[in-house]
Amino acid sequence: MQNIPIRTPEGERIRRAFVPGEPGWKLVCADYSQIELRVLAHFSGDVAMQKAFADGIDIHRAVAAEVFGVAPEDVDSNQRRMAKGVNFGVIYGQSSFGLSAALGISREEAAEFIDSYFERYSGVAEFMEATLDECKATGFAKTILGRRRAITGIRPTRKGQLNMPERTAVNTVIQGSAADLIKTAMINIHRTLNAENHPANMLLQIHDELVFETPESEAESLKQLVKTGMETAFTLDVPLTVDIAIGDNWLDAKS
Repeated sequence: MQNIPIRTPEGERIRRAFVPGEPGWKLVCADYSQIELRVLAHFSGDVAMQKAFADGIDIHRAVAAEVFGVAPEDVDSNQRRMAKGVNFGVIYGQSSFGLSAALGISREEAAEFIDSYFERYSGVAEFMEATLDECKATGFAKTILGRRRAITGIRPTRKGQLNMPERTAVNTVIQGSAADLIKTAMINIHRTLNAENHPANMLLQIHDELVFETPESEAESLKQLVKTGMETAFTLDVPLTVDIAIGDNWLDAKS
């Protein structure tokens, strides 16, 4: 189900084929907004990144403004695109070579952007170094709920590009914690649905998205129940935000 496409005409036709199991029912799709970047902001404690989320600012625009030294309203689409690439590249330990290929810019320009990013968001760099030091000392990376993943190959000192074990360690903390979060939300929502005798069914968890089916008359009540359950699953140092859509099929609900 994670591989059902959405960004092509063919993918849209496929998505439209997924419908509720009962006549007169609706699909309700709930997505965490930028959950991995919010988890990164929480763990890193970076003041600038946390403030952007607290103020409800587009994080990619905020990063572009910081790195390029312009006002957020003056950030153009290309600057935002580069910031988005770096934001997610940090999570995956992307090198300047990888970023240059992804964005179609020179390697030198990519390296300069990455350096500027870590200079502006020093808390992120400190978090990554602390995570790798701890992983080397203990032999494992751990998520926010304490789940462990054994990792070997962390170097005593890291300069420049991270190796595969180091990328895996950082990624485990961020993505693993995001997984902890949505599964905690699923448990809480399941219990609430049972406690309230709500007729809705939880159907799918796809990455950061939950998909439900419900009678149309209960769609709004389910929307509020799910929103509360997902946004209060954990208490982080940044707010959790959930986008919810209702539709007759998976494509319309995503739209």
